[in-house]
Amino acid sequence: IVSGVYEGRTTGTPVCGLIENTDTRPSDYGGLEDLARPGHADYTGFIKYGGYNDRRGGGHFSGRLTAPLVFAGALARRFLSDRGVTVAARVARLGGVDDAPVERVDEALLSGWLNSGFPACDARRAEAMQERVREAQADADSVGGVVECVAAGLKAGWGDPFFDSLESRIASLLFSVPAVKGVEFGAGFAIADMRGSQANDAFATEDGNIVTKTNHNGGVLGGISTGMPLIVRAAVKPTPSIGKRQRTVDMKTGAPAGIEIKGRHDPCIVPRAVPVIEAAVLLALADAALESGV
Repeated sequence: IVSGVYEGRTTGTPVCGLIENTDTRPSDYGGLEDLARPGHADYTGFIKYGGYNDRRGGGHFSGRLTAPLVFAGALARRFLSDRGVTVAARVARLGGVDDAPVERVDEALLSGWLNSGFPACDARRAEAMQERVREAQADADSVGGVVECVAAGLKAGWGDPFFDSLESRIASLLFSVPAVKGVEFGAGFAIADMRGSQANDAFATEDGNIVTKTNHNGGVLGGISTGMPLIVRAAVKPTPSIGKRQRTVDMKTGAPAGIEIKGRHDPCIVPRAVPVIEAAVLLALADAALESGV
């Protein structure tokens, strides 16, 4: 951190942090300059930028750019914690293996996720997920999964209807994460199979507070927080760089070609995506908190 922080506190001026990448290997991308890597942004970037896009690991389509997002999210976490909001995420699904469902959202659950290297509700299922990663790696392939993020302690009334809804802001940031291909809140797509009598969250009063007995809508109604835990899930695609030989084309000539990607590649980026998803949600909630005047 080079500015904006003094003796452990922000000064009120812009905070600037530098994250140095000290282990770059641009040679890993040699020989691929004209080939469109399947699952990557090589082709779309080639078209948009007239062939001058940077296809090396440090290009602006790279997942490395999630590092500054996490830096900003850390600042938002401190801001929100002073307002009683806790945000934590887990690996809800990986390689076709589902974690156990969340029975109850409380501080113990979220603290456990935040302090785990592989956050999940069920240790045995977490090990089964990691075995799927090892299997994919042995096969020179990759797997994806789902990250579920929970925000507890939100007050009712954060957010706005329509364009600046709480869901819109969060989804916009989540879809800015390169590997995210799907976002859902609460029951998500499963709510389409429910009847209204099942999907509706009945209101009740507990300890003088208005709550809902269920939370199928994920803590948001009409784009505004209800005061219940906000629940959002992001689908993370399998790592596109794999060791298997794939079919592609030469972007300059259009000729068919084969491609085999070398170098360092994770067989699964889902666990690494957990703090990134948290950061995106934290930033959106910090904006909502500021606009709500809390």
